[in-house]
Amino acid sequence: MQVLWSSLYDIVSLVFQVYIFIVIARALISWVNPDPYNPIVRFLYSATEPVLALMKRYLPLQFSGIDLSPIALLFALTIVEKILLNIIVQFSRGF
Repeated sequence: MQVLWSSLYDIVSLVFQVYIFIVIARALISWVNPDPYNPIVRFLYSATEPVLALMKRYLPLQFSGIDLSPIALLFALTIVEKILLNIIVQFSRGF
């Protein structure tokens, strides 16, 4: 049973880390003028835009033309990841 919890822990951690890298790549790509028809750029935008648009609607984090919503998303992802991983550890120990 411990292998199952360990595998779940690893999978959740990997999913969050991959998404964090996608958000970072999106933020870095926004500094240049990317080709909107490039498949990589389209993937980055389609993977992050729904979450970033939701954050922008409730937390207007744009100051002097600089959009800080990716930074807020990275903080939120890190917090949610830590909470979920802690819950998995607690379940694996049997509370």
